Amino acid sequence: MAWNEPGGGNQHDPWSGGGRGGSGGGGKGGGNQGPPDLDEALKKFQDKLNSMLGGRGGKKGGSGGKGGGGKPRNAFTLPGLLIVVALAIWAASGFYLVDQSERGVVLRFGKFQEVVTPGLQWNPPLIDDVRMVNVTRVRSLTQTQSMLTRDENIVEVEISAQYQVADPRDFVLNVRNPQLSIENALDSALRHVVGGTDMIDILTSGREILGSSVASRLQSYQDNYGTGIRLQTINIESTSAPDQVIDAFDDVIRAREDRQRTINQGMAYANAIIPEAQGQAQRIVEQGQGYRESVVAEARGQASRFNALLGQYENAPSIMRERLYLDALSEVFSNTSKVMVDVAEDSPLMYLPLDQRPGGGSAGSNASQGEQGELDPRVLERMRSGQSSSSNSSNSSNSGIRREGR
Repeated sequence: MAWNEPGGGNQHDPWSGGGRGGSGGGGKGGGNQGPPDLDEALKKFQDKLNSMLGGRGGKKGGSGGKGGGGKPRNAFTLPGLLIVVALAIWAASGFYLVDQSERGVVLRFGKFQEVVTPGLQWNPPLIDDVRMVNVTRVRSLTQTQSMLTRDENIVEVEISAQYQVADPRDFVLNVRNPQLSIENALDSALRHVVGGTDMIDILTSGREILGSSVASRLQSYQDNYGTGIRLQTINIESTSAPDQVIDAFDDVIRAREDRQRTINQGMAYANAIIPEAQGQAQRIVEQGQGYRESVVAEARGQASRFNALLGQYENAPSIMRERLYLDALSEVFSNTSKVMVDVAEDSPLMYLPLDQRPGGGSAGSNASQGEQGELDPRVLERMRSGQSSSSNSSNSSNSGIRREGR
């Protein structure tokens, strides 16, 4: 018969080794002990739980046993247990993880406490409020506005801005809506800069200056407001005139481009001509310097020659006067076509130089023909008569000529 069969006499537990008497008393059997009964273990746990909650716990025996009396109930046991469980849940909910790209701004009862760094953090829930701010993400905004320029024209400007959070505390606490604040500040800065610039500069070469001016002014606004925002870049995406006058402004821009192209061509021509003119001027200057040096050298040579002749003249004045006279006549007559003749009646007619006398050659014939209108008729007559006797009187010609030219 099974050990737990109802009505059977074998009530011995094979695991615990204990036996149960028929009278209901719990006794232990022999030395064979096994694992406890599952039902008994559950019953013991319920008893302990009831005792903790203030219930009555007792042991029941057989028919001859008597029930045990339970402990008095404690009224604070259940609330205490609930408080412990609630505190455990509250403490566990205070752990949170801060990402590497974020910073946590801790507010304790609405007052700034600290800025937490990346990692596992703990703050008391319901007491501290942690607001996460991404400090590495580049935020951007774009605006397209129509505004007046300094010359009272309307221009449409499309601008974009990129920015990051530099100070999480200021970004969270100083401004209620940082995105709206930077949009309004960008619009104000753009209108201020465009209002002080001419339209033609905004449409053409002044876009870079416009962007840098807006960036500096917008950053100063953010610093004054204390938004904790740091600008990265400001880009002027496009600038254009209103649609009604866009064609006229396109013509103006093309005319400006043509003017600039003409200026560039003129500059290129000037760059090509000016060096050449400078070279010619330098050459003329150098030629002048060379001429000056040659004239000075010649003058110095003549002075040296004169000084040398002076010494010789002092030694033999008459000879040097005769020599200088002959050199002067030789130099003068070598550069003229005039002919000197002796017209004395008792002297034969001589014509020097011989290679240029009339009839002596083509050069002489031309020279004589050119001078016939200036000679005296007697000279012409003697010249005609002297041509026939020139060959016979060559020996006596030296006595008839007082001076001759070379």
